[in-house]
Amino acid sequence: MPSLSGKTFVAMGEDLAAYGFPGGHPFDRFRHAAFAQGLENADLLSEIVVTEPARALPEDLYSFHTREYVSLVQEKSLTGQGYLDDGDTPAFLGVYEAAATVAGTALDLLERVLSTEHTNAFLPIGGLHHARRDSASGFCVFNDCGIVIEKLFQKGFRRVAYIDIDAHHGDGVYYSFEGNPHLIFADLHEGGIYPGTGSSTETGAGEAKGKKLNIPVPAGARDEVFFHEWQKIENFVDAQHPDFLLLQCGCDSIAGDPITSLSFTFAAHQYAAERLKALAEKHCHGRLIAFGGGGYNKKNISIVWPKVVSALTSHADPLTT
Repeated sequence: MPSLSGKTFVAMGEDLAAYGFPGGHPFDRFRHAAFAQGLENADLLSEIVVTEPARALPEDLYSFHTREYVSLVQEKSLTGQGYLDDGDTPAFLGVYEAAATVAGTALDLLERVLSTEHTNAFLPIGGLHHARRDSASGFCVFNDCGIVIEKLFQKGFRRVAYIDIDAHHGDGVYYSFEGNPHLIFADLHEGGIYPGTGSSTETGAGEAKGKKLNIPVPAGARDEVFFHEWQKIENFVDAQHPDFLLLQCGCDSIAGDPITSLSFTFAAHQYAAERLKALAEKHCHGRLIAFGGGGYNKKNISIVWPKVVSALTSHADPLTT
């Protein structure tokens, strides 16, 4: 079997696509198909290692979520009735299995990256950054990012960096680790929209003060704003000397998304992935996992996330060119 060193793992499969809400909901299961078609159109399948979805065990979910909340999702999954939050995240038949598959696939990618030299990974249906420890929120049932962060801490990592460029603030990650100095947090998002958090004054609490960076930008912000603010993120993360990198690259910050108002182009996400790949090589032996996150314009999905994958597969080091 050829060596997997230096490869990019990308998780795809129908069990992963099953995380999508019915009835015309913007987060539907066809987002996975848009990404898969875009990956094929970009001629990237020969450059990656495609992995199958995996389902998390309840014990995996308990590392981040309360047992009571996990039980609630299991119950709602049997009937498919009602909501898991105040009205954004409806239950559907099999929602527990679908959400547990997102979390389990994230953990599977983590194990692959940790066991293979200089590899990274991309999880298109993931980055469910709004889910709180005891509740769903904003289309997010189980917080796969938070579960991966907890697993890294269990494994002894002490400088995990989480970078989020989704249009919406990653509140479920921020508040769950607001006082934890081992999570380096940087989030660039559209100010004034859901969930209404992520002020620039929110820089962490207690011994984690100064370990968090929130950058709200105005509606309509274009690439020049992104690249200007991105340098702050890059400098901030670089100075912390992280030992693992996580990127939530929701493409709802790209122009044309139906529920947000930022106007970044495809270049923003590709650049962010390139720069973080270089930082991962500098500090983390290449260890980086990117999560798809939000994004509800399927054309954008089909172009942006393949560009992220392309950046992850690149052998060039943009810090030295």
